Amino acid sequence: MTLDLPPVQTRAPGPLEVHLRTRRDAGRKLLVPYLTGGLGNWTDVVRAVADAGADAVEIGIPFSDPVMDGPTIQVASERALAEGTTPESVFSGLRGIDAGVPILAMTYYNLVFHMGDERFAGEMAEAGFTGMILPDVPMEEQGPWRQAADSAGIETVLLAGPITPDERLQALCDRSRGYVYGVNLMGVTGERTSLGEQAATLAARLKAATDKPVLMGFGVSTPEHAVQIAASADGVIVGTALVRRLLDGGGAEEAHRFISSLRKALDET
Repeated sequence: MTLDLPPVQTRAPGPLEVHLRTRRDAGRKLLVPYLTGGLGNWTDVVRAVADAGADAVEIGIPFSDPVMDGPTIQVASERALAEGTTPESVFSGLRGIDAGVPILAMTYYNLVFHMGDERFAGEMAEAGFTGMILPDVPMEEQGPWRQAADSAGIETVLLAGPITPDERLQALCDRSRGYVYGVNLMGVTGERTSLGEQAATLAARLKAATDKPVLMGFGVSTPEHAVQIAASADGVIVGTALVRRLLDGGGAEEAHRFISSLRKALDET
Protein backbone atom coordinates (compact mmCIF):
# COMPACT_ATOMS: atom_id res chain seq x y z
CA MET A 1 0.00 0.00 0.00
CA THR A 2 1.34 3.42 -0.97
CA LEU A 3 1.31 6.00 1.79
CA ASP A 4 -0.63 9.17 0.99
CA LEU A 5 1.81 11.75 2.33
CA PRO A 6 3.07 15.12 1.11
CA PRO A 7 6.64 15.13 -0.21
CA VAL A 8 9.45 15.50 2.30
CA GLN A 9 10.54 19.11 2.62
CA THR A 10 14.30 19.56 2.57
CA ARG A 11 15.39 21.47 5.66
CA ALA A 12 18.70 21.99 7.37
CA PRO A 13 18.90 20.15 10.70
CA GLY A 14 17.65 22.21 13.64
CA PRO A 15 19.51 22.90 16.90
CA LEU A 16 18.26 19.71 18.60
CA GLU A 17 19.41 17.43 15.80
CA VAL A 18 22.71 19.27 15.40
CA HIS A 19 23.40 18.97 19.13
CA LEU A 20 22.66 15.24 19.22
CA ARG A 21 24.49 14.51 15.97
CA THR A 22 27.59 16.32 17.19
CA ARG A 23 27.72 14.32 20.40
CA ARG A 24 26.95 11.05 18.66
CA ASP A 25 29.57 11.61 15.99
CA ALA A 26 32.13 12.25 18.73
CA GLY A 27 31.50 8.69 19.93
CA ARG A 28 29.07 9.38 22.76
CA LYS A 29 26.01 7.23 23.45
CA LEU A 30 23.07 9.60 23.95
CA LEU A 31 20.97 9.71 27.10
CA VAL A 32 17.62 11.53 27.24
CA PRO A 33 15.62 11.42 30.49
CA TYR A 34 11.89 12.11 30.66
CA LEU A 35 10.20 13.78 33.62
CA THR A 36 6.75 15.17 34.30
CA GLY A 37 6.49 18.95 34.24
CA GLY A 38 4.85 20.43 37.31
CA LEU A 39 5.64 17.43 39.53
CA GLY A 40 7.21 18.72 42.72
CA ASN A 41 10.43 20.69 42.24
CA TRP A 42 10.62 19.64 38.60
CA THR A 43 12.79 22.55 37.49
CA ASP A 44 15.49 21.47 39.95
CA VAL A 45 15.27 17.95 38.51
CA VAL A 46 15.82 19.28 34.97
CA ARG A 47 19.01 20.99 36.11
CA ALA A 48 20.08 17.90 38.04
CA VAL A 49 19.72 15.43 35.16
CA ALA A 50 21.47 17.82 32.77
CA ASP A 51 24.34 18.10 35.23
CA ALA A 52 24.42 14.30 35.56
CA GLY A 53 25.10 13.87 31.85
CA ALA A 54 21.79 14.02 29.97
CA ASP A 55 22.19 15.04 26.32
CA ALA A 56 18.65 16.44 26.15
CA VAL A 57 15.61 16.35 28.44
CA GLU A 58 12.01 15.46 27.62
CA ILE A 59 9.40 17.22 29.75
CA GLY A 60 5.91 15.78 29.82
CA ILE A 61 3.17 18.41 29.83
CA PRO A 62 0.48 16.68 31.94
CA PHE A 63 -2.81 15.68 30.36
CA SER A 64 -5.77 14.03 32.04
CA ASP A 65 -5.90 11.03 29.65
CA PRO A 66 -2.30 10.07 28.74
CA VAL A 67 -3.23 7.01 26.69
CA MET A 68 0.34 6.09 25.75
CA ASP A 69 1.65 6.19 29.32
CA GLY A 70 1.63 3.45 31.90
CA PRO A 71 0.49 3.66 35.54
CA THR A 72 3.56 5.45 36.92
CA ILE A 73 3.49 8.38 34.51
CA GLN A 74 -0.31 8.50 34.74
CA VAL A 75 -0.01 8.97 38.51
CA ALA A 76 2.67 11.62 38.00
CA SER A 77 0.41 13.48 35.56
CA GLU A 78 -2.55 13.29 37.92
CA ARG A 79 -0.46 14.62 40.80
CA ALA A 80 0.93 17.46 38.70
CA LEU A 81 -2.56 18.40 37.48
CA ALA A 82 -3.83 18.35 41.08
CA GLU A 83 -1.06 20.80 41.92
CA GLY A 84 -2.42 23.17 39.27
CA THR A 85 -0.05 22.44 36.40
CA THR A 86 -1.03 23.80 32.99
CA PRO A 87 0.88 24.20 29.73
CA GLU A 88 1.34 27.87 30.61
CA SER A 89 2.82 27.04 34.00
CA VAL A 90 5.27 24.57 32.40
CA PHE A 91 6.28 27.20 29.85
CA SER A 92 6.76 29.74 32.63
CA GLY A 93 8.84 27.33 34.70
CA LEU A 94 11.11 26.47 31.80
CA ARG A 95 11.94 30.11 31.16
CA GLY A 96 13.95 30.15 34.38
CA ILE A 97 16.02 27.08 33.52
CA ASP A 98 19.46 27.25 31.92
CA ALA A 99 20.06 23.52 31.57
CA GLY A 100 22.73 23.72 28.90
CA VAL A 101 21.09 20.98 26.79
CA PRO A 102 18.05 20.98 24.48
CA ILE A 103 14.61 20.61 26.07
CA LEU A 104 11.69 18.83 24.39
CA ALA A 105 8.03 18.61 25.28
CA MET A 106 5.95 15.45 25.13
CA THR A 107 2.19 15.83 25.39
CA TYR A 108 -1.16 15.06 23.76
CA TYR A 109 -2.83 16.96 20.97
CA ASN A 110 -5.94 17.90 22.95
CA LEU A 111 -3.87 20.51 24.79
CA VAL A 112 -2.38 21.85 21.58
CA PHE A 113 -5.73 22.00 19.83
CA HIS A 114 -7.33 23.81 22.77
CA MET A 115 -4.70 26.56 22.68
CA GLY A 116 -4.23 26.55 18.91
CA ASP A 117 -1.27 25.15 16.97
CA GLU A 118 0.41 28.47 16.23
CA ARG A 119 0.06 29.83 19.74
CA PHE A 120 1.21 26.59 21.36
CA ALA A 121 4.26 26.28 19.12
CA GLY A 122 5.09 29.95 19.55
CA GLU A 123 4.86 29.81 23.35
CA MET A 124 6.96 26.63 23.38
CA ALA A 125 9.70 28.33 21.40
CA GLU A 126 9.56 31.46 23.53
CA ALA A 127 9.90 29.35 26.68
CA GLY A 128 12.99 27.58 25.32
CA PHE A 129 11.68 24.27 24.00
CA THR A 130 13.39 23.00 20.85
CA GLY A 131 11.35 19.88 20.11
CA MET A 132 7.97 18.20 20.47
CA ILE A 133 6.61 14.65 20.65
CA LEU A 134 2.89 14.17 19.99
CA PRO A 135 2.35 10.41 20.31
CA ASP A 136 -1.39 10.50 19.60
CA VAL A 137 -1.19 12.22 16.21
CA PRO A 138 -0.23 10.02 13.21
CA MET A 139 2.18 11.65 10.77
CA GLU A 140 -0.57 11.78 8.12
CA GLU A 141 -2.61 14.07 10.40
CA GLN A 142 0.16 16.34 11.66
CA GLY A 143 -0.17 18.95 8.90
CA PRO A 144 -1.50 21.92 10.94
CA TRP A 145 0.85 21.21 13.85
CA ARG A 146 3.88 20.67 11.62
CA GLN A 147 3.27 23.92 9.78
CA ALA A 148 3.08 25.85 13.06
CA ALA A 149 6.01 23.97 14.60
CA ASP A 150 8.26 24.47 11.58
CA SER A 151 7.49 28.17 11.55
CA ALA A 152 8.35 28.44 15.25
CA GLY A 153 11.55 26.39 14.95
CA ILE A 154 10.19 23.42 16.91
CA GLU A 155 11.50 20.03 15.72
CA THR A 156 8.78 17.36 15.74
CA VAL A 157 10.07 13.92 16.72
CA LEU A 158 8.22 10.90 15.30
CA LEU A 159 7.91 7.42 16.81
CA ALA A 160 8.37 4.03 15.16
CA GLY A 161 7.34 0.72 16.73
CA PRO A 162 8.47 -2.89 16.40
CA ILE A 163 5.74 -3.78 13.88
CA THR A 164 5.98 -0.61 11.75
CA PRO A 165 6.15 -1.77 8.10
CA ASP A 166 9.27 -0.91 6.11
CA GLU A 167 7.63 1.69 3.87
CA ARG A 168 6.07 3.51 6.79
CA LEU A 169 9.24 3.27 8.84
CA GLN A 170 11.19 4.98 6.04
CA ALA A 171 8.55 7.71 5.79
CA LEU A 172 8.72 8.27 9.56
CA CYS A 173 12.50 8.55 9.45
CA ASP A 174 12.37 10.98 6.53
CA ARG A 175 9.87 13.25 8.30
CA SER A 176 11.12 13.06 11.87
CA ARG A 177 13.18 16.00 13.09
CA GLY A 178 15.64 16.15 15.94
CA TYR A 179 15.89 12.39 16.23
CA VAL A 180 13.85 9.25 15.58
CA TYR A 181 12.16 7.72 18.62
CA GLY A 182 12.21 3.93 18.48
CA VAL A 183 9.65 2.21 20.72
CA ASN A 184 11.28 -0.87 22.24
CA LEU A 185 8.07 -2.70 23.15
CA MET A 186 4.43 -2.81 22.19
CA GLY A 187 2.19 -1.28 24.84
CA VAL A 188 2.43 1.67 27.19
CA THR A 189 5.41 3.16 28.99
CA GLY A 190 6.68 1.41 32.11
CA GLU A 191 9.59 -0.34 33.75
CA ARG A 192 10.49 -3.83 32.56
CA THR A 193 12.70 -6.61 33.87
CA SER A 194 13.89 -7.49 30.35
CA LEU A 195 13.55 -5.99 26.88
CA GLY A 196 13.95 -8.95 24.54
CA GLU A 197 15.27 -8.99 20.98
CA GLN A 198 12.75 -6.79 19.17
CA ALA A 199 14.38 -3.56 20.41
CA ALA A 200 17.69 -4.46 18.76
CA THR A 201 15.88 -5.49 15.58
CA LEU A 202 13.99 -2.19 15.37
CA ALA A 203 17.11 -0.16 16.14
CA ALA A 204 18.96 -1.88 13.30
CA ARG A 205 16.09 -1.18 10.89
CA LEU A 206 16.02 2.48 11.89
CA LYS A 207 19.78 2.85 11.59
CA ALA A 208 19.59 1.36 8.10
CA ALA A 209 16.86 3.85 7.12
CA THR A 210 18.34 7.12 8.42
CA ASP A 211 21.46 8.93 9.57
CA LYS A 212 19.44 10.97 12.07
CA PRO A 213 20.09 10.05 15.70
CA VAL A 214 18.12 6.94 16.68
CA LEU A 215 17.06 6.83 20.34
CA MET A 216 15.20 3.92 21.87
CA GLY A 217 12.66 4.24 24.68
CA PHE A 218 9.97 2.33 26.64
CA GLY A 219 11.09 -0.03 29.36
CA VAL A 220 14.67 1.17 29.86
CA SER A 221 14.95 0.85 33.63
CA THR A 222 18.54 0.07 34.63
CA PRO A 223 22.12 0.84 33.58
CA GLU A 224 22.28 -2.66 32.13
CA HIS A 225 19.21 -1.99 29.99
CA ALA A 226 20.74 1.27 28.76
CA VAL A 227 23.94 -0.46 27.67
CA GLN A 228 22.01 -3.31 26.03
CA ILE A 229 19.75 -1.02 24.00
CA ALA A 230 22.40 1.56 23.12
CA ALA A 231 24.58 -1.16 21.59
CA SER A 232 22.26 -1.21 18.55
CA ALA A 233 21.16 2.44 18.61
CA ASP A 234 22.60 5.90 19.20
CA GLY A 235 21.22 6.12 22.71
CA VAL A 236 18.29 5.66 25.06
CA ILE A 237 15.32 7.48 26.56
CA VAL A 238 14.56 6.79 30.22
CA GLY A 239 11.22 7.89 31.68
CA THR A 240 9.25 5.70 34.06
CA ALA A 241 12.26 4.58 36.12
CA LEU A 242 13.12 8.23 36.81
CA VAL A 243 9.52 9.34 37.40
CA ARG A 244 8.99 6.51 39.90
CA ARG A 245 11.92 7.77 41.93
CA LEU A 246 10.44 11.26 41.93
CA LEU A 247 7.02 9.98 42.99
CA ASP A 248 8.72 8.13 45.84
CA GLY A 249 10.16 11.43 47.07
CA GLY A 250 13.66 11.07 45.63
CA GLY A 251 13.95 14.65 44.40
CA ALA A 252 16.77 16.24 42.44
CA GLU A 253 19.58 14.47 44.30
CA GLU A 254 18.15 11.02 43.63
CA ALA A 255 17.51 11.99 39.99
CA HIS A 256 21.14 13.07 39.68
CA ARG A 257 22.33 9.81 41.20
CA PHE A 258 20.20 7.66 38.90
CA ILE A 259 21.06 9.49 35.68
CA SER A 260 24.74 9.52 36.67
CA SER A 261 24.63 5.73 36.98
CA LEU A 262 23.21 5.43 33.45
CA ARG A 263 25.74 7.92 32.07
CA LYS A 264 28.62 6.04 33.71
CA ALA A 265 27.45 2.71 32.29
CA LEU A 266 27.07 4.12 28.78
CA ASP A 267 30.46 5.83 28.89
CA GLU A 268 32.22 2.66 30.01
CA THR A 269 30.99 0.51 27.12
